[in-house]
Amino acid sequence: MNQLNKTKKQDLALTGGYAIGEALRQINPDVMAVYPITPQTPIIASFSKHVADGEADTKMIEVESEHSAMSACIGASASGARVMTASSSQGIMYMMEVIPVAAAMRLPIVMTVANRAISGTINIHNDHSDAMAMRDFGWVQIFSETVQEAYDDTFIALRVAEKAKLPVAPNLDGFFITHSVENVKLLDDEVVKKFVGEYIPEKYLFDFENPVTYGALTLQNSYMEIREELGNAMGLVPNIFREVTKEFAEISGRQYDFVEEYKIEDAERVIVAMGSTAGTIKEAVDNLREQGEKVGLLKIKLFRPFPYEQVKKSLQNAQEIIVMDKNLSIGAKQVLENDVVESIGSSEKVRSMVYGLGGKEVFVKEIEELIGS
Repeated sequence: MNQLNKTKKQDLALTGGYAIGEALRQINPDVMAVYPITPQTPIIASFSKHVADGEADTKMIEVESEHSAMSACIGASASGARVMTASSSQGIMYMMEVIPVAAAMRLPIVMTVANRAISGTINIHNDHSDAMAMRDFGWVQIFSETVQEAYDDTFIALRVAEKAKLPVAPNLDGFFITHSVENVKLLDDEVVKKFVGEYIPEKYLFDFENPVTYGALTLQNSYMEIREELGNAMGLVPNIFREVTKEFAEISGRQYDFVEEYKIEDAERVIVAMGSTAGTIKEAVDNLREQGEKVGLLKIKLFRPFPYEQVKKSLQNAQEIIVMDKNLSIGAKQVLENDVVESIGSSEKVRSMVYGLGGKEVFVKEIEELIGS
């Protein structure tokens, strides 16, 4: 175990999956319940190697299904452990029965979601349908654009979860980030150790001096109050997120906020999007700016709770807003589109675009045509 606190100061070229595996090694959680699924598998595979090599002493629980993985996480977290996991797509669907239980119990579980299309038809590639399926279940949701953000968001998610006493799902686009290689600036092990600190749960099952009950039956006289309490807890997340990201900027030099504004100060047309496609949009914006077009991007970083006031402020001067949803809400307005309309209080300036379903590539030229049309 003498390698647990080894220092890695160099920058490395890593895939998103391996970068998160490295972040998990540095955090060294107490428990990680795992079940493989494409494209999440490299996360648990890389971290499992760190554990096998003695670089982390996390208790790895290899379960028989994703439902079992989340169930094990709930039990471990309720018992007072620092708990993390990862999943994707049909794995999220399989654990859907217990995902809202983690939130209702106010358990600070961190589950990295490698975003992938929901079957059917069968597809293993990227879109945001798995994240959209769990958006109303009381989980904080953060979206990464790059491998660097995916690495950073692992630490941010853990701190937010433990401060808010809510589960957090950092999201990264399957294959586009999980399997793509980028240069990543790693934090020093000791810096990470100090940033995440020691987890000291406020309430847990093994505190025999202060007994608590988890998973109790609640009837008409208490269920609504408990759900209201969960909603109130989510309302505190924006301030917690700001506090945590400010602290993270101090140790990393990388500042994150609810949204990222990219060249929107004088933009007449603004695209709103989240995830890895933001990088493609930035290149398109740069090209169109060179041609004299006043265009920009508003990237959503914190998706749940949705930053309505910040989005309203960021879009107040835009003459046209193009919202790109990487998910198809069948029979209803698109999710991100609806959130943006709610933010600005009108749909008159908003144009909706569904894109990239099942991993369909989106190119710079197509974005340029979309903004210019």
